[in-house]
Amino acid sequence: MTRFLSLLALCALALPAVRGDDWPQWMGPKRDNEWRETGIVEKFPKSGPKVVWRAPVNAGYSGPAVSGGKVYVTDRVLAKGAANPDDPFDTKVKINSTERVLCFDQKTGKELWKHEYDCPYQISFPAGPRCTPLVSDGKVYTLGAMGDLYCFEADSGKIVWKVDFKAAYKAKPAVWGYAAHPVIDGKKLVTIAGGEGAHVVALDKDTGKEIWKAGTQAEAGYSPVLFTEAGGKRQAVVASPKAIYALNPETGEQYWKVPFNADSGCVVMTPVRAGDHLFVGGYNAKSIMLKLSADKPGAEVVWQNKKGFGLSPINVQPFLIDTTLYGYDDEGELFAMEVPTGKRLWHAVGPVGGDEPQGSATAFMVKNGDRFFFFAETGDLVIGKLTPKGYEEIDRAKLLDRTEAAFGRKVVWCAPAYADKKVFVRNGKELICVDLAK
Repeated sequence: MTRFLSLLALCALALPAVRGDDWPQWMGPKRDNEWRETGIVEKFPKSGPKVVWRAPVNAGYSGPAVSGGKVYVTDRVLAKGAANPDDPFDTKVKINSTERVLCFDQKTGKELWKHEYDCPYQISFPAGPRCTPLVSDGKVYTLGAMGDLYCFEADSGKIVWKVDFKAAYKAKPAVWGYAAHPVIDGKKLVTIAGGEGAHVVALDKDTGKEIWKAGTQAEAGYSPVLFTEAGGKRQAVVASPKAIYALNPETGEQYWKVPFNADSGCVVMTPVRAGDHLFVGGYNAKSIMLKLSADKPGAEVVWQNKKGFGLSPINVQPFLIDTTLYGYDDEGELFAMEVPTGKRLWHAVGPVGGDEPQGSATAFMVKNGDRFFFFAETGDLVIGKLTPKGYEEIDRAKLLDRTEAAFGRKVVWCAPAYADKKVFVRNGKELICVDLAK
């Protein structure tokens, strides 16, 4: 019996440690804003959820990534004597600063490694980096606001390769900087670069060597690439400020292109696929519904810029359930939109709250079971439900102070990570880990 128990103990030691789901990239493991862990709180304790740890960080909009027992985030530190302009839209002055990539222990919040590099800013809303780190196969990839793309060893922080889009492609950062989160596709890292013939680039994820580049756009935009299959072909769909177009993911060859004009060059959301339809919304009521061809790669316009219809997401990726799309509009309200008609079913201030909607109101949406967790710009984590009939709030708890200025108010604009029955989220002063286990 003793020998049997000893064998069991040895087997237990040989098994890998059981760990909750990781959140290794923007929008989670499957890039769909679904948190699939169970055993999560139905409501918050009266005293609020427990903060497991806090770690100091500087300013930035980038969300954290959680993978392999580590938490990765990026931020920006102003140079001595430097200051951001009073007007966040002012891009005339170059601001000396440093961008940083930080790695923390997931359990304790202890800093494990850090990489920093000189990075003067000359963009609107210059608080810091926008893109969530991407962790894959022992490497972590980061894209800074001025176009510095890095690949590091995830454990050590050693640089594997780097590409400066300004130097490599003569690219100019968009008004609000680089914000299109890179994505792994097989052996490729695919992202928006900008520059002549290089609106989209595919790089070898292990070496950084260019595999293909495609497209020329006057403005780069901020929309990550969507990979989908339609018309018998796998396609990389790109939403740019002047067109929606699709490429062959292996070669960069263009399959189809539809004109689309996003005001202020501002299209941020990843295109949403709903059956044989594709939706894209841009700033100032500019939105488009396409129908994908069934027999070959192609698309036709179902409707475009239909007054009183559609959705114009800015900071928040909308969420599709069946034939209803939910999302925050640049008008500052949460909308439910019917697909494919674009009809608005209802609107509300939603998790952001307040008596009146505020422009670019933001509450990042993640589905867990039959409800959602919303991280609102107020610093509140909100539990609620979305149905075609309306928004229902269940509970809320204050997690962070608002540290950044936007449109005459203070905000926290950061997409959290959900892993190991916890939420990891930051503002411009700290990164926190909060326990959400039931």
